[in-house]
Amino acid sequence: MAAPQAVYPVPGVGASQLVQKVELRISCKNLPNRDIGSLSDPCAVLYFKYHDKFKEFSRTEHAKNTLDPKFTTPFTVDYHFETVQHVRIRIFDLDNTTEKLDDDDFLGQMECTLGQIVSKSPFTKTLTRKNGQDMSNCFITISAEEIKEGCELALLRFGAKKLENKDFMGKSDPFLEVSRGLPDGTWQVVHRTEVVKNNLNPEWRPFSVRLQLLCGGDRTRPIRFDVFDWDGDGSHDLIGGFTSTLEELSKASTGQQVTWPCVNEGKKAKKKGYKDSGTVILNSFQIQKEHTFLDYIFGGLQINLTIGVDFTASNGKPKERGSLHFIDYQHPNEYMQAINAVGSVLQDYDWDKMFPALGFGALIPPSMTVSFEFPLNFNPQNPFCAGIQGVLNAYVNCIQQIELYGPTNVAPIINHVARFAADAQNGELQGRGAATYYILMLLTDGVLSDMDDVRNAIVNASGLPMSLIIVGVGQADFADMNRLDGDDGVLKSTRGIPVKRDIVQFVPFRDFKQSHPAELARHVLAEIPKQVTGYFLMRNLPPNKPQPQPVAPIQPQPGASVAPIQPQPGAPVAPFQPQPGAPVAPFQPHQGHRLLFPLTSHKIITPQATCPLSW
Repeated sequence: MAAPQAVYPVPGVGASQLVQKVELRISCKNLPNRDIGSLSDPCAVLYFKYHDKFKEFSRTEHAKNTLDPKFTTPFTVDYHFETVQHVRIRIFDLDNTTEKLDDDDFLGQMECTLGQIVSKSPFTKTLTRKNGQDMSNCFITISAEEIKEGCELALLRFGAKKLENKDFMGKSDPFLEVSRGLPDGTWQVVHRTEVVKNNLNPEWRPFSVRLQLLCGGDRTRPIRFDVFDWDGDGSHDLIGGFTSTLEELSKASTGQQVTWPCVNEGKKAKKKGYKDSGTVILNSFQIQKEHTFLDYIFGGLQINLTIGVDFTASNGKPKERGSLHFIDYQHPNEYMQAINAVGSVLQDYDWDKMFPALGFGALIPPSMTVSFEFPLNFNPQNPFCAGIQGVLNAYVNCIQQIELYGPTNVAPIINHVARFAADAQNGELQGRGAATYYILMLLTDGVLSDMDDVRNAIVNASGLPMSLIIVGVGQADFADMNRLDGDDGVLKSTRGIPVKRDIVQFVPFRDFKQSHPAELARHVLAEIPKQVTGYFLMRNLPPNKPQPQPVAPIQPQPGASVAPIQPQPGAPVAPFQPQPGAPVAPFQPHQGHRLLFPLTSHKIITPQATCPLSW
């Protein structure tokens, strides 16, 4: 997964009146091989010189098993005509999933100015070693293109039928690669779909590409589509392809399917009587104006955060120092650190800063029965906590009243938030537009016990205004979590229904334990803007018109009245009890929430019933 852009400013930002957004696309040729038994897995990392030091700005995806990568993840940068912007691009062979690059093999680098790249695009240069010595016959090419305001997006949904089988054991694992034609007659990759495993009749997820990037707005400019059979070692086999134009693609905008024979030209030239290797189908095509995440925020979009905490016995007894739930007021545990780091960023997008905080997998008072969906403050009528500090206070209070148990069932909480999101989606149909988006942050220490139910819940939620962040706490094996993240194929429900879009981001906390808390938040939240805009694009919902923002409730100064709970050693913390005779006013949830406690069932809502799409 590509790393997020850095949070520090690029030199010159704020001082220039001639700022242009520029997209940089990277390819390399003849990289050195640092792997034994296979080829390198390169990733390009962009740095800007800032106060005489190069600092990382962004990364591409890492290409697998190739010395000639053509990266599909672009760098989007601010270009200042009047400012010299020094850039460095380094190529690394990624051999692990950690954020740090110190333990990855260095493959080469180049340094120049952004002006050189823009003025000579495509810009090709010989890679050098860290000492500046040229690496013979190793090249990097950078293509630059301005991103113009008011860009239009092409939304496409492809499938295929009766593709040729390239695998001896099983069926082909096809993916679709989209390339635009360049003036010199070559092709530049602009998009790759996900891989659909073991399927000769794939249906790929909808995707969007800027028209400017796809064809420069020229309706007759050639666009190339190639279908490959994915191989784990990177040696993907060409099944076939075809060339089209925007004009031809637009025929699908009327609702009719457009089809092309999937032709392997090499096989056609060698094999007499060869016809094709299957059929590629364009199921739908739309052109829409591109809206940014900030467009939706300025239009009044509310980001509603819900936090779910794992209280299963595998965390260890909370009173023992080795427990993941051990409370040390001088050294917050990993759960507290993650809640604070991520929540502190997201709370700025929720005007009243009242957050539902839920727990799962514990025996809860007074009956001490297991629950997979209980409020940390034990108040079913008002599960909201005032700010992130309120969440932390409720967590500390909760951990001293419950008994850790199990199993690790998280589908109930996902479905709980999905019901909120389904209400918000109904509100879209009733004229509220792009008003609300939900984020569930789940913190867990190990393998999920209800993986099938979780798959079903995520597939359901993928059609709703909702994202799921999973933070893995502790040293457990989180391999199964990668099945939920959209980076490895397409997640499907137990009935074979694929997710409509990628809504899951998994991050192991241990990778950021020695980093500044902002690094964890930056990595965890990197996909959220894309997921938000992707959802509303799928629903064909533009941002609402900017409205005067409501006045947020007065929040006490840090430390003034929301002090951390300091229980006496060994003293139990009693739940809140109202004064005798004092009425307790019923809680009125803020707009966008409805209370669902107590819940008697966790029935999976089928996507067909709750997620009508404009496709």
